[in-house]
Amino acid sequence: MMQPLKLYNTLSRQKEEYKPLFDDYTGLYTCGPTVYNYAHIGNLRTYLFQDVLKRVLLYNDFKVKHVMNITDVGHLTGDRDMGEDKLEKGAAREGKSAWDIAEFYTEAFQKDLKELNVLDPDVWCKATDSIPEQIELIQTLEEKGYTYKINDGIYFDTSKFPEYTKLSHQNLDALQEGARVEKNIEKRNATDFALWKFSPKDQKRQMEWESPWGTGFPGWHIECSAMSMMYLKDHLDIHCGGIDHIDVHHTNEIAQSEAATGDDFFKFWMHGAFLNITGGKKMAKSEGNFLTLASTFIDRGISPLVYRFASFQTHYRKPMEYSDDAIESATNGYRHLRNQVRTIAESAGDDKADVHEGLKAQFVAAINDDLNMPRAMAVIQETLKSDLPDAQKYATVVDFDRVTGLELDKVLEKASIPPEVQEKVDARIKAREDKNWALSDQLRDEILALGYMVQDSKEGMKVIKQ
Repeated sequence: MMQPLKLYNTLSRQKEEYKPLFDDYTGLYTCGPTVYNYAHIGNLRTYLFQDVLKRVLLYNDFKVKHVMNITDVGHLTGDRDMGEDKLEKGAAREGKSAWDIAEFYTEAFQKDLKELNVLDPDVWCKATDSIPEQIELIQTLEEKGYTYKINDGIYFDTSKFPEYTKLSHQNLDALQEGARVEKNIEKRNATDFALWKFSPKDQKRQMEWESPWGTGFPGWHIECSAMSMMYLKDHLDIHCGGIDHIDVHHTNEIAQSEAATGDDFFKFWMHGAFLNITGGKKMAKSEGNFLTLASTFIDRGISPLVYRFASFQTHYRKPMEYSDDAIESATNGYRHLRNQVRTIAESAGDDKADVHEGLKAQFVAAINDDLNMPRAMAVIQETLKSDLPDAQKYATVVDFDRVTGLELDKVLEKASIPPEVQEKVDARIKAREDKNWALSDQLRDEILALGYMVQDSKEGMKVIKQ
């Protein structure tokens, strides 16, 4: 029998044994991106943690229905419903329509997830595709007396929901609205939030809809409540996001959802910590210090799976630090791991073996202890260094890779070689024929920098994707 799966629940501030609300499947809702710009690698760390969670659920034989939203309207630049709509701002920045901006950056985000070998959700849902459901949810809140109207929209009155801080545990008396944006003096409480925003009277927005309260667009928070209940119904098992969602976005989701339904809104709440620049500074688009997957890895000839590997060196609830040294270390670490697995795979040949149950028990003990990936990676090394037959080592590591997703089952695949790499390979072959060993070594290093490794043998030069 496998060790029970225990997950840290932000709601209770402790690890709890996970059991689904219903036997048929686990409902998993993960907050997706606001698609007005590229995702940065700090954002992507959250999606890596969520992917590991999903893979661990599947490894534990839970069936999973995974819903991820795309926020393509309603997310304003201010934390508490002030400022510009991020999509409209992105459209102005690039001279495109808000709809085109949303489509372009949605596709860019989905490409990043594929590069990182993140499993696709079962449902991709755009906020703009569920406007009627959001309006209906706001009407329910209105009928129950939780809303009020001011000049710029319909707001939720947080004073009428006594458990408003049960997720964040904030001290409301200490909250000061306006630290980042202009105060809205019409709001009854600093924590009140918009359910529906009115379009400016002197401006036509690109994204706006008719509603019982006037032309406008939904608030950011109402979108996730409507979509999660729309696609998961009552299977509200696990809701995930970054730690920056705890105090505002997820707190507001809980308030409006539970006020509307009278029932608990999601059993488990899980949050991943930030990726910080060296020195502890948070990576953020607003700070102008964000790094994309392409600029940091792909354009430098480094496999994006190096970042996946790097993320496993730090527990998802602890801050992770980015630096060039850390990336170099992860590149070497991932390369070494693939070489280890390639060696045993070649040695095993066509031999087949079962997964080693003792090592699997250790691996499960790690992943089922709140997704302890640093410990799980240590078990993989213990497996590779063990005295087991190579065929059994390989079978065991490939089984573990159902969780790690590092494509360790593909180490023997021959990758197609890009022209710029092949050119250097051909030059190196000639250099070796000419016995120009210095040039041969130089070209080897240049090939390695492009993400490929050369191995010299009696059969000739072998080129391997790292």
